[in-house]
Amino acid sequence: MKSVFHLAIHVTDLDEARAFYGGVLGCTEGRSTDTWVDFDFFGHQLSLHLGEPFRTDRTGKVGDHMVMMPHMGVVLALEDWKALAARLEERRIPFDIPPVVRFPGEPGEQRTMFFFDPSGNPIEIKGFADFASVFAA
Repeated sequence: MKSVFHLAIHVTDLDEARAFYGGVLGCTEGRSTDTWVDFDFFGHQLSLHLGEPFRTDRTGKVGDHMVMMPHMGVVLALEDWKALAARLEERRIPFDIPPVVRFPGEPGEQRTMFFFDPSGNPIEIKGFADFASVFAA
């Protein structure tokens, strides 16, 4: 990894956020106060602050899907993506876009899934068999 990405977003309830990001997604909790909490979001720093989440709209056309914008996410190795998809299905987390293959047979073939955190923040998790194809054109 060349660097660690930092993202700070709003959530409406820190206890719900802890249960979701820590308990469901398996992210390790870091520092916190009574108004924010940090998580190791798959190797990146995600800071969740109390407040009103971003307004989102289904305006992003990607392949056959209209996706929520803005959204955040991470790219995982394919086996890690499959394990996370199974964990989300086990815990009956509703998907906005269920696990699917996007761009099959094309450069940049990937797995993707979209879901929301308890505050309504859209999350996309991608899975690649080969990270060299993440930026393939």
